[in-house]
Amino acid sequence: MLDLHNVALTFNEGTPDEKKALQSIKLHMKKGEFITIIGSNGAGKSTLMNVISGALLPDQGDIQIDGQTVIRHQEYKRSTFIGRVFQDPMAGTAPSMTIEENLAIAYSRNKKRTLKLGVTKQRRDFFKESLETLHLGLENRFTAKVGLLSGGERQALSLLMATFTEPKILLLDEHTAALDPSRAELITSLTRDIVSKFNLTTLMVTHNMQQALDLGNRLIMMDQGQIILDIPESEKQRLTVEGLLQEFKRIRGTQMENDRAVLG
Repeated sequence: MLDLHNVALTFNEGTPDEKKALQSIKLHMKKGEFITIIGSNGAGKSTLMNVISGALLPDQGDIQIDGQTVIRHQEYKRSTFIGRVFQDPMAGTAPSMTIEENLAIAYSRNKKRTLKLGVTKQRRDFFKESLETLHLGLENRFTAKVGLLSGGERQALSLLMATFTEPKILLLDEHTAALDPSRAELITSLTRDIVSKFNLTTLMVTHNMQQALDLGNRLIMMDQGQIILDIPESEKQRLTVEGLLQEFKRIRGTQMENDRAVLG
């Protein structure tokens, strides 16, 4: 479903601030795989997400989604088959529009534009059923402005909207990091349920190492723009946070930085 071949990107090349953000990244994902990505700040995790989504263009390499080369497709074109939820609960939704209007836009993202009504009774019934699965009561607040929702409610809505087009790839970029523990737990649970329900091919960046172990069927560790560890499901189930830190030290010869990745 997703193939990255020798993808590389350097920021500020040829200057004192040069940084190799991605170095010869090779990644192959089968349909329905759920990969969690961990690494210290600046390891290249979000840059990898941006390159896959089309927000950034790599200097070299190739990206294929479901057998189609997308390396030259702009972000808006890739968005028809890529769903993404960001760290900031304010991103991914239009705060001045209602819940219903946001859902209608997300639902129509990969459909042909016509002069027909954006929200029909059939669609409204579908939206209501979809919102009920969140167990947040949003199905009774169709006309509420999204900007008035809590961070957890907006992330739940963003997660739901990202699946409306049944994307070939779902990108979750630290989508629980800005939430309080109880809301983060809710979104984590919803993520597990939604990915399983739709069998979505999913990449999730997280600083929470325990969350990376608990979710998904594969884990990769990044450092300095490289994938330094790729752990299959059979090994991942036996790993602990301490074991991950030991693996990093074995590969790099030094301790992982004592940042959010460890504290998580």
